[in-house]
Amino acid sequence: MTRPAKRITSEDVARLAGVSRTTVSFVLNNRPGQSIPEETRRRILDAAKSLQYRPHASARALASGRSDIVLLTVPDLPIGAGISRFVEELAAALADNGLTLVTHLEGAHGRPVADVCAIVDASAVVGLLPFTRDAVDALHRAGAVAVLPVEAADEFKAMEPVGRLQAAHLIERGHRSLGYALPAHRGLKPMSDERLGGTAAACADAGLRPPLAITISLETPDAAAAVRQWLDQGVTGVCAFNDETAVAVLAGLRELGLTAPGDLAVIGSDDIPTARLASPPLSTISFDLHGAGLRRAQAVVAALAGHEFREDTADPHLQVIQRGSS
Repeated sequence: MTRPAKRITSEDVARLAGVSRTTVSFVLNNRPGQSIPEETRRRILDAAKSLQYRPHASARALASGRSDIVLLTVPDLPIGAGISRFVEELAAALADNGLTLVTHLEGAHGRPVADVCAIVDASAVVGLLPFTRDAVDALHRAGAVAVLPVEAADEFKAMEPVGRLQAAHLIERGHRSLGYALPAHRGLKPMSDERLGGTAAACADAGLRPPLAITISLETPDAAAAVRQWLDQGVTGVCAFNDETAVAVLAGLRELGLTAPGDLAVIGSDDIPTARLASPPLSTISFDLHGAGLRRAQAVVAALAGHEFREDTADPHLQVIQRGSS
């Protein structure tokens, strides 16, 4: 049996470079206020590189006063293309600032988020949905320096403009009676309620009745039944919670021998890669996910430095992508 290789420590680096471990710590952790000769600094960096030294997380935390771990907690909901892309963009933006993203998927049988925060020694915790004040307190007790976003009345409404923009697009195209396709997954309810609220507000501003909201699964017969109900009530355009739900509406139309937008216009949200491959190609709302990940990373970095960075949730950089379904 092959014995595993010995872990390289800062002591090994110090021995090879011919300096003390304290000097190694000063150099590798970029400690300010230390007058270390450039030749010594270069010798330490060369030694660390030749030994393939990687600082241990706990050692780095002791040196810097906090870990470089940011914990992203994802609620129990379907992980679609939009969420996956946001996580990728957030991880990249945090890495540019020397921070490492760890993702925790919440579930009925999973560990509480505060326990995970303590286990991985996260300095910051980020949620896809706002944290309650009680959750924030628990995370701070578990060691988190920064927690965001935080729930506050009328403060976190990032999803509402999506519904407004969907409805505005259909209204501009002459539709005076709208429907709304809600997702069946319970975990999506907070976001879908906000988007529906935006659609309802746009209808009210235009002097129209509230949208007829129907919950549908991603099954063709269920979607066809919803289409029948919308058409029976005079609905001519439907805003769907997301692109997957919108594609289900299109399938329901085909099941009934109907078409979009002739019989019922449809617009989704998130601009998933398959939206343009739908039949007809799906109109949708796109997000600037690169910018969203960057702004959330900036908020984390600012919070860890003790500064306030207020994300502009009122301007989520949305754009209508018009295709054949509307």
